[in-house]
Amino acid sequence: MARRCAICGRGPLTGSNVSHSNQRTKRRFIPNLQMVKAQVQGKVKRVRVCTSCLSAGKVTRVA
Repeated sequence: MARRCAICGRGPLTGSNVSHSNQRTKRRFIPNLQMVKAQVQGKVKRVRVCTSCLSAGKVTRVA
């Protein structure tokens, strides 16, 4: 399963770890995804949603 938000499509980004001696190695910035029961097109589904979409209210959670 891809590390993507089902709402906004946010996924991993790449960058560099920078040491004190300024050496650079590759790293990944992974979004904070949560498995949430949400209402999608009238049905209850479990979807991966980033926390920024959750706090913005873009998802209607189902208990």
